[in-house]
Order: sequence, then C-alpha cells, then structure tokens
Amino acid sequence: MSKSNILTVYRKELTDSLRDRRTLISMVVVPLLIFPVMSIGIGTFVGKMVLKAQAEVPTIMIINGDNSPRIVADLKSDKEIEVVPTEPDYKQQIIDKKIRAAVDIPSDFDASLDRENNVDISIYDYDGDLKSGIAAQKIEKHFDALQIATVKKRLVSRNLPPALVEPFSVKRQNVAPPEKVTGAAIGGFLPYFIIILCLVGAQYPAIDLTAGEKERGTIETILTSPVPRTDIVLGKFLMVLTAALCTGVLAIISMSTSFHIAKMVLSSSPEVGKALNFTIGLKAVAAVFIMVVPIAVLFSAGLLAIALMAKSYKEAQSYIAPLTILVVLPAVAGLLPGVEFNARMALVPILSTSLVCKEIVAGTYHWNYIAIIFGSTCVYAAAALFVAVSLFKREDVLFRT
Repeated sequence: MSKSNILTVYRKELTDSLRDRRTLISMVVVPLLIFPVMSIGIGTFVGKMVLKAQAEVPTIMIINGDNSPRIVADLKSDKEIEVVPTEPDYKQQIIDKKIRAAVDIPSDFDASLDRENNVDISIYDYDGDLKSGIAAQKIEKHFDALQIATVKKRLVSRNLPPALVEPFSVKRQNVAPPEKVTGAAIGGFLPYFIIILCLVGAQYPAIDLTAGEKERGTIETILTSPVPRTDIVLGKFLMVLTAALCTGVLAIISMSTSFHIAKMVLSSSPEVGKALNFTIGLKAVAAVFIMVVPIAVLFSAGLLAIALMAKSYKEAQSYIAPLTILVVLPAVAGLLPGVEFNARMALVPILSTSLVCKEIVAGTYHWNYIAIIFGSTCVYAAAALFVAVSLFKREDVLFRT
C-alpha cells in the first residue's frame, strides 16, 4: 500500500467529482439550502400562521342558553369571539370548518349561578385543528374569568375578602443554561440532519466512482495502471469520505448561520423569539462533528461496497434506496422522547450516535458511552472498508455484465 498512489487516485477522483453537477448539488447545495429553507422559510411561515390564527376572531355557536340571557349576552359582548346564529348541524359545521367551536350552555345557567349550584359547560371543537383549538381556548378563558368573578362576588356578599380566591400567585422561571434549552429544543434534530446529509453527500460520489465508471467503461482504464487495487479503492474511499464530511461541515455552518439569522428576523415576535432563545457552543459543535466522523467513514465504505456490486448507475441507486430507510429509522428514533442510553443501546450504530450527540448539544457528556459508541462505530466502519477493498479485488464483481 503506497500513500503516494492513494493520494494520486484521490486527487484524480476529487477533480472529476468537482466537475460533476450531481455531486456538487448533493455535497454543497443541499446542506447550504436545507437549513435556511427550514429555519427561516418554514419557521417564518409557521410563525406567521400561528400569529394569524391567534389574532383571528373565531366564529362560534351557543347551544341552548335560551333561559340564560345574561351569559348569552356576556358571550356576545366578548370581542375575542363572534357568536353566530345557532343551527342544529353545529358539529358538522365544526368539522367542515364553517365555524370554529360551539359551547353548550346548560338549562337555567343564570339561575343556577344565582342559587350557587354547580353546573357543567361543554365546549365542542375540532381536536387537532389549530384555529378550532384557539377558539376553544378563548371560550375557556372567558368562562375562567367568569368563574373567578363569580367566586369573588359570592365572597363579597359574605363579607369575605376577594383575596381568598387567589391566596398566592405562581411564576415560572427558567434556571437551565442556554445550552440545556438548546438540547431540549433542537438537540435531537442537529445530529439527525447531519447524519442524513452525510449519507446524501456520500451517495452520488460512491455510485459515480464505481457503477458509474462501469457504465462509462472507464474502470478498465484505471485498472490497467501500475497501481495496486487496494490503493485505488482507498483513493476512491477518501474521495467519498471527503464528500460526506464536507456535507456534514457545511450542514453545521448552514444550521448555525440560519438559526442566527432566524433569531434576528423573528425577534420582533415575542412568542417566536422566545422559541428561538437557544445557543450552540463551539465545543458541542466540535464534539458532534467528531462523533459523526466514524459514521461518515461507515457510510462511505458501505456505499462504495454496495454500489460496486451494481452493473449500472440506475441499479446502484435501487440498491442504495433501501439503505436510506435503514439509516433514517434509527436516526429518527433518537428524536423520540424516553429513548435513553444503556450499554446495549451504545452498540447500535447510528441510533447511538444520534442519542449521544443529542446529549452533547444539551451540555451532557457521558464519557463512558461516548468511548463505547466511538469505538464500536470505528469497528463497524473498518469492517465496511475491509469489505469494500475485498470486493474491489474480485474480477466477478468489477466486470459484472
């Protein structure tokens, strides 16, 4: 094995790959665009939609309530809701989104309040619909205020202080540092996207340097050169690894830049600005990248071996497509709540990396698990690279027809 030969093959493949449009798109364009689109584009859109829904005056219906003119008039005077005439098909109208919610006033509601009897109110909404949920919240807010006012009125009538209703107030204060807030908010998404983008960045170079060369008939040319096949496959592997790592680095840069811009753009909205109140330290970013390196090696070697088995570019894509699902599933599992570390979990590739990176972003470093995960992933990556080198030495694989 010659270092000079490997670097020569690497430089040659790197030059050819930089001329390939598909490789540049997957390696550079995708990671640089995906985070701005998601954090600024989609984030701004969703934020504006939520604010618009909250500002909207929802239409509601009052069911029954004929014997309770006070509460009906009180609801109609509420400027946060609009009461429309009652119709018998109010449930279907909520489902069809013609109205947002309905409130069922019990018979003799006003009289029951005067007699200090307990009464129940039913609110009908469309569970899962944003605007219907906001309408139901506004109705609940109205009755919560009425409830407190009624209790205070009863206390005053008994010569008791209204403060008995609210003997104390409760305020929530965040004590977690910014990195902990970040871990809870986006800790799982950062490694997820970096892992997926490393896979995407390595796909096209791996296919092009193996099945693509078979299809173009250029693989015979490089095999006739006085370079051992091990050096050739290692040079190709370094090119694929470069693409994977480049994609990962650009993804990290794009994500940090996008969140910084998003915080400035959306800071005018208190609700959205509060949601973006987090930060990612350079130490955490560096640690995440180090943990992703063995995964990138595993992807590069594995994709190179799989694509080498194919006879054409299209066939290689069909082989690699299921692999994407196998990578996405454990990466997504790292986002689920309640999934925590244990010794066996640390040996599961991709899932273990996603979980440990989530903890790292939150500022927690489980050094024992980090060592196990890094070491086991390196072993898997070395095994995949060994398979790729072995396949490259087989004539029946290189010259499949």
